[in-house]
Amino acid sequence: MKYWTLTEADIDRIAIGCGILGTGGGGSTYHGLLRAKALLREGKRIRMVRPADMAPDAQILGIGGIGAPTVGIEKIPEGSEGVRLLSALERHMGRKVDALLGDEIGGGNGIAPMLTAAMVDLPVVDADGMGRAFPEVQMTTFFIHGQAVQPAALADADGNVLVVTDATTPKMLEKLLRASTIAMGCTALMTTAPMSGDFVRRFGVPHTTSQAWSLGDAVLSARAAKADPVEAILKQSGGVRLMRGKVTDIGRRVMAGFTRGKLTVAGLDADAGRTLTVEIQNEYLIAREGEKIITMVPDLICIVDSETGRAIGTEELRYGLRIDVLSMPAPVLLRSEIALASVGPRAFGYDFDFVPMGVSADAPAVPQYEEDA
Repeated sequence: MKYWTLTEADIDRIAIGCGILGTGGGGSTYHGLLRAKALLREGKRIRMVRPADMAPDAQILGIGGIGAPTVGIEKIPEGSEGVRLLSALERHMGRKVDALLGDEIGGGNGIAPMLTAAMVDLPVVDADGMGRAFPEVQMTTFFIHGQAVQPAALADADGNVLVVTDATTPKMLEKLLRASTIAMGCTALMTTAPMSGDFVRRFGVPHTTSQAWSLGDAVLSARAAKADPVEAILKQSGGVRLMRGKVTDIGRRVMAGFTRGKLTVAGLDADAGRTLTVEIQNEYLIAREGEKIITMVPDLICIVDSETGRAIGTEELRYGLRIDVLSMPAPVLLRSEIALASVGPRAFGYDFDFVPMGVSADAPAVPQYEEDA
């Protein structure tokens, strides 16, 4: 089997890319970056494996955070939540897990499975169920295509572990885990039911860790060359710039376990005189100019610092920030009719249908997989 064994330099790139793909959510990458580097310095290893290289009957477990990003940035994890989740699910199933992955690549959730994998020496599959971040548990390509609803589990920093053995639907699982997360302080670590290698190959968004690495590498290369990192992001992603501007208003609140709100951006430079509003539910969902909808979920709305290309999460927004608002095409699996029922505008309560921006394409794996481990 071919592996990609990550270095600290890889973690730097992946963290930048996960922030961009997080569309404002998924949690801050900073704490995960520090923990991943600390684990590498302790002699642990983080190995990525391509979904095509997993055995068809391999058992793969998704791990990621759940809760409000504005809470998670201050209430940091204890560190062993993932190990407790893994142990609880393995005891329940009566068998070992072969690999981990992230249900979403966006934000800190793109790094979360790496931390547990390093502690228990499991590989991480280079795929996820979103190709971005979404606010609700059931909004993955895995659940859209029939992933089992149970067993699932939830763990907090205080040692509490909840195993869900009988949820009736993915939406009900979301409600159960969300209510429990609120009881745990609005931030926790979760798993969904184990999936086979064959299922992940067919219904995972492929090579999203590779995609994050490539975006991060583009940003760092542009900075080193004194070039525009935002242009480098657009070139690498096939995205477009919606506006360069300044944050003039941000309304944000934590409600029912989510961060909700609206952002207003006044255009600068070539965009002077324009005003863009972005609607938020943990992630950036809808961008409007006046009454005109510019881009919408599931396509990605990404906000980055205009000078550095660093992603700006919903919890970091404040008056006066100079930002670029970008849009990138959603993964192929998110644009199907069956997927849009779960992750399109109507799934978030909007009264309009999805209109795509740009052309979808799956990301390739990075060439680092050429070396055997």
